[in-house]
Amino acid sequence: MHSHVMKSVCRVLCGLVLAAVPVALIGQSTAKPAASASYADAPSRWDFFAGYSYLSPHGTTSQGATAHAVNFGSIYSFSYFFNKYVGAQVEGDEHIPDENGQSTCSNCGRAWGNADFSGGGVGLVFRYPSDTLTPFAHGLVGAQEVGINPGTSSDVLGIGLEAGGGLDLETPWFHHHLAIRIAQADFQYVHANWAAGGRGNFDMAQLSAGFVIHGGSIAPPPQLTVACAVNPASVFPGDPVTATATASNEAPKENVIVAISGDGINGTITGTTATVNTATLTAGSHTVKCDAKEGKPGKEGIKPWQNATEATATYTVKEFEPPTISCSANPTTLKPGDSSTVTATGMSPQNRPLTYTYSASAGTINGSGNTASFSSTGAPTGAVTITCNVSDDKGHNASAETSVSIEAPPPPPQPKTQALCSITFTTDTKRPMRVDNEAKACLDEVALDLQKQPDAKAVVVGESTAKEKAAQEKAEKLAARRKHAKPVENFAAERAVNAKQYLVTDKGIDASRITVATGTGDNQQVEDYLVPSGADFNTDVQGTTPVDENTVKPQERKPLAERHHAHHKKAAK
Repeated sequence: MHSHVMKSVCRVLCGLVLAAVPVALIGQSTAKPAASASYADAPSRWDFFAGYSYLSPHGTTSQGATAHAVNFGSIYSFSYFFNKYVGAQVEGDEHIPDENGQSTCSNCGRAWGNADFSGGGVGLVFRYPSDTLTPFAHGLVGAQEVGINPGTSSDVLGIGLEAGGGLDLETPWFHHHLAIRIAQADFQYVHANWAAGGRGNFDMAQLSAGFVIHGGSIAPPPQLTVACAVNPASVFPGDPVTATATASNEAPKENVIVAISGDGINGTITGTTATVNTATLTAGSHTVKCDAKEGKPGKEGIKPWQNATEATATYTVKEFEPPTISCSANPTTLKPGDSSTVTATGMSPQNRPLTYTYSASAGTINGSGNTASFSSTGAPTGAVTITCNVSDDKGHNASAETSVSIEAPPPPPQPKTQALCSITFTTDTKRPMRVDNEAKACLDEVALDLQKQPDAKAVVVGESTAKEKAAQEKAEKLAARRKHAKPVENFAAERAVNAKQYLVTDKGIDASRITVATGTGDNQQVEDYLVPSGADFNTDVQGTTPVDENTVKPQERKPLAERHHAHHKKAAK
């Protein structure tokens, strides 16, 4: 009856082990991603193993009973690990005898031909965890209950020693908490003494397989970290920046390698500090990267916790600020043709080299550096805008304006009437209004002046004596009383008209350029005047009266008739 019960228990256990396989497969599909540290790096703190066991005992009792192979068995163990490799283990097993036709039991008329072995032990276990296969070895001391005694049906407790090892296949199922024990092979030695005086020594080979449940975790060393910093955090192009990498959580006796790279760093710099060259960087935000790894020399960074997560630090390259400029002129009020000194004051916030240029809306300006000279020559009257420009070596520009005022030139002097030569009519008493040869010389000069000044005009003013004026007045009174009186002769007007006639007829002067008038003088002459463009004759020469040339006509110039003396007449007779 005991044999049947134990056989049933063993079969149920085997079924449970086989049923766990699809359950583990289902767990794999829903498992969460593995942690950053693998099983090899963070193995379990404790393991529970349950599985099938096959036992092959060799040996006999002092009474001659022989033990045969046991096909039905179960095995259990619990291991607690002090560190990654070494732990303590408690193991138990039970092997159910298989009844066959070779022997019979005492109760049914047959002697035992096989035996059951059940027991356990404690000891040390050694493992070498990896992400796929974990080999292990153990050694145990314990006790075994041996059920091989032909003389009695009771079991006896004996001393057992066990040594062996095996191989576990690590799986990702249940978040890496389940492994398959592919094989466990052990050698067992059991010694038992019976009360009747018999004893037995058994050398047994045990083969097992099953599932291992992992629990807890032996944490790996602290994760290496690195911090990244830059100083200063804001610079102008060309200013240096110092990058600093600081590693933390370093493992004792491990070699640590720190590296810095990023914008402004040529390649990767090994070390805790690096100088960033900002001269060629564009304005804006830039990044420096810091890395760290540790480990044995030449093997740094093999384990995940030996590699620090990359850290970054940012710095800003500022755009160069543009220069500023002010502009002034001295003096600010100029006469046409005068000059003014222009002074420009430029400033660069970053003390960049500056270049000055100048321009003006009129006139000319020349200069270099921060001073220039403005010339108003050719500039119109009024305000002139002067622009001062400055630029730095980075292409930034600034400008400022000032102005000068150019005064209007004084008006030119008002042209005045010029008195020319005078003509005297006293030499020819019979024709006191005739233009003689002497008069021609004067009028030729007048004509030459008019030719030299095409926009000038001439005024010819005739004069008469008081006697002539009295005779003219008397004649005018008589003419007023007579119905058919002859025109009254105006000596002054006639002299002027005759002089004009010579200029027009003999010298070719346009008549419209010559005006005739009479004056108030007491003499027999003509005064000639040159009136430049813009001159006012009536203002310059007062007391003249225009001549109506419609009533006063020029006299024809005729030579004098020959005189006939008496002796000429006598000779003719």
